Amino acid sequence: MSDIITIRGFVATDVTTSTTTTGVGTASFRLGSPSRHFDKTSGTWVEDHMNWFTVQGYRQLAGNMGCSIKKGQRVIVVGRLKLASWERDGRVFHTAEINADAVGHDLKWGSANYIRNPKNELPDSEVANRTGGDGYDGTGGDPEPDDYTEEDGIPKDVTIQDTNGDYVTLDTETGELAGAAT
Repeated sequence: MSDIITIRGFVATDVTTSTTTTGVGTASFRLGSPSRHFDKTSGTWVEDHMNWFTVQGYRQLAGNMGCSIKKGQRVIVVGRLKLASWERDGRVFHTAEINADAVGHDLKWGSANYIRNPKNELPDSEVANRTGGDGYDGTGGDPEPDDYTEEDGIPKDVTIQDTNGDYVTLDTETGELAGAAT
């Protein structure tokens, strides 16, 4: 089964990053999506159940997930749902994985500061030439394999354009501008 799904929930594990043997960056985390309802008799919110998903991202999305998403944060994930089941010792097990197309912070629960990756920006004419005019080429701005460290798949250097138009380096561990005053 493979369907597009949008899920809101919280990041339950640290983001795990790696690089495939072909040099494609990957990142994943477990997402808990609680269900609850308002009980009028007690006047409180009651937790019904928790759905669990493994969220998997690739290429540029993986690098951005590794820099931006932290355990405990509320996020919204859009991607393709993949369900699997298997049997072992007479028990049936099920997994739900989302191959993410987009992951972002749920702004209902807090604020975020969006920083665009300048190396993915192309002039409109070049985007039209590469994609046949629709603006989407399906690559997601694939990074080169040597843009990642071998150990953990985290981008070596992420350069962004600040509000003055200057290019500055982003600390990939904290998500802050390198050299910024604390």
